[in-house]
Amino acid sequence: MISSTPTWQWQNWNNLPYLTCSLLKDWQHGFFTQQFYPQTPEVLTEILKPDTRAYRVKQVHGNQVLTPGEIIQTETEADGIISDRPHQSVWVASADCTPLLIADRKTGRVGSLHAGWRGTAKRIAPVALERFLSLGSRLEDLYCVMGPAIAGAVYQVTETVAAEIGSSLKEIPQTDSPREILAALRNINNSPLHPDPTPGRVRIDVRQVNYLQLRQAGIDPEQIAIAPYCTYQESEHFFSFRRTKEKKVQWSGIVSPLNCC
Repeated sequence: MISSTPTWQWQNWNNLPYLTCSLLKDWQHGFFTQQFYPQTPEVLTEILKPDTRAYRVKQVHGNQVLTPGEIIQTETEADGIISDRPHQSVWVASADCTPLLIADRKTGRVGSLHAGWRGTAKRIAPVALERFLSLGSRLEDLYCVMGPAIAGAVYQVTETVAAEIGSSLKEIPQTDSPREILAALRNINNSPLHPDPTPGRVRIDVRQVNYLQLRQAGIDPEQIAIAPYCTYQESEHFFSFRRTKEKKVQWSGIVSPLNCC
């Protein structure tokens, strides 16, 4: 579907940096940095595509995915949005959680997901794919791009949390034993687990779990891109709740084209 490995580009607006990905080159989009804080999606939309309406939801670490027509107000609870008309920009906020933008190369339809560890455990990415399919998309036409998030090498969690996340993968046995789940998780190809010296703790790459979920759902590797940036380790560009305990976010958004849907 694509001829080369996806690349990431730094863009600038009024000397403020944000990221784009070549896999989404046909869509106005951006993974915005902390330098844009506290600008809202309504303001950021003007940077991507003026005269386009912005949509966001009250994120609750779940797996609900809505269309703009189902969003009653900005306090509507969900963690994903999929466009249903042209010229809609859909947004998610994140600090260490994974922002995932999805685009359909045939229909132009776009989506944005907030995939924290809880949403990932609840399989928000496969849920969103099913919603795309219900709206007429095909898996082979979907591009899935994960933006900056906390890297697995520095994301320490309890074994119980890691087991809850890991059990979202199809090849992991369904058991009440976290140790059994983690043992199975360590043995899979491209395991998202990293060692941790603290007893009862492990480190886990949430973006890698989302990648594996997408692969299991039928998305090819060439249709997926993961940003090589860590919100925790790169303080010059990104907020990290794990690092500072501040409730500040960066926004990620994508715009549906005129020929959408």
